[in-house]
Amino acid sequence: MNYADLQSNVFFILALVGSLAAFWWRVEGKIDAAKADALRAAEAAERDATLRADGAHTIANLSVTQLAEYKTHVAEHYVTKVGLRESTEHIMEAIAGVRGSVDAIGQRMDRVLERRPHVDTRRD
Repeated sequence: MNYADLQSNVFFILALVGSLAAFWWRVEGKIDAAKADALRAAEAAERDATLRADGAHTIANLSVTQLAEYKTHVAEHYVTKVGLRESTEHIMEAIAGVRGSVDAIGQRMDRVLERRPHVDTRRD
């Protein structure tokens, strides 16, 4: 083998190794780009999940606040069964007292009428 053949074989091997290195470099570049895209997508998904979690937390806090306000409203404007029972008892006692007073008035009027002398208004 002479120097020209050796030189052509060396150039061929160098060209082949260079082509393989260029191909590998291109593949590595695409792998790195895919990794970068995946990282960006993961970060975007994480931000989206964080925003959704913050939104859910805000809605939960708002619901708790509204529930507390509603409970306060109900406590202020509506009566419990025990409270209604007590109010009814007081009203019934007051009605019984009024009935007793009316009965007493009727008895007093009867007494007044009994004491009154009978006047004869007949004409003969």
